[in-house]
Amino acid sequence: MFSLDWIYYAISWILLAWHSAWDAIGVPETAFLGTNWSWILAIIFLVVTVRVILFPIFVKQIKSQRAMQALQPQVKALQEKHKGDRETLQKEMMELYRKEKANPLMGCLPMFLQIPVFLGLFHVLRRLNPDPAKANKDIYGWTVEQFNSASDATLFTAPIASKFGSTAAELAQLGANGTTVKVMAGVLVLVMMGTTYLTSRQMILKTGWAEDPQQRMIQRLMLYGIPLSLLISGAIFPIGVIIYWVTNNLFTLGQQQWVLRKFPPPVTATSKPGTGAQPAKTSGLFGRSKPAPAPTKPAAPKVAGPKPGAKPANPKKGRPAKRQG
Repeated sequence: MFSLDWIYYAISWILLAWHSAWDAIGVPETAFLGTNWSWILAIIFLVVTVRVILFPIFVKQIKSQRAMQALQPQVKALQEKHKGDRETLQKEMMELYRKEKANPLMGCLPMFLQIPVFLGLFHVLRRLNPDPAKANKDIYGWTVEQFNSASDATLFTAPIASKFGSTAAELAQLGANGTTVKVMAGVLVLVMMGTTYLTSRQMILKTGWAEDPQQRMIQRLMLYGIPLSLLISGAIFPIGVIIYWVTNNLFTLGQQQWVLRKFPPPVTATSKPGTGAQPAKTSGLFGRSKPAPAPTKPAAPKVAGPKPGAKPANPKKGRPAKRQG
């Protein structure tokens, strides 16, 4: 059976290294405002470490999406040519992607590569338990002191190992107040959903909706499906994991903004220079489309009238006299 222990050891090592760094700097170990900031900062900088490692892949993702966008006119032509013949259409499109070295799956690769990190942190945090009878403190290179410190770590008095769906027995073991945990976890889940939606929306507004039905379906899943699924699954995530997710989303928003400015959308035959999007519509609030303003007609040139007090001009004066027959 394939073991995931190497992921748990790697996540634990990064987490503990950052906690030790903040502890050495002088970040207090005791709670301030009900929060153990050294552990919160360790989770935040776990995100920074992972995103720095994955940055080259993220740049490749943007370049691949640019290539896919540039191929949209050819994809649309293939769809018209093989309308009703889905099998031939898929073969032709795969050949087009291979020829142009565009990978439709590259857009999801950074997210998939972060799933092991998310699962690793989820697994490690759910093992935290201050109850000596139920806690396994010999895990993934942790010392007993580090384990006890992390088990007692809180965010505004809510333990980072607690979750919205924690049972009364679990809350009692963590010494947590059920109302505080539910309020803190509920707010974080809503922030997690909102930032997840914004990261997908930001990318789609910059790159445009795909012409390929499969790619468009993936975009809709990323934009609506994943945030809505978090409303249910977020109840089982420890608060520490939600902090990781929200921080990752905020980091993604900033990183995407920088990369999208550095690699602007290509100008195609159906787009205006500098936009890279469909010219007929402009993006409104929450991605809704609104009609582009209608072109205005140029105003007719005004003819200057006579000045006040001046004699009216005689239109016949100055014309050549008629020749006598």
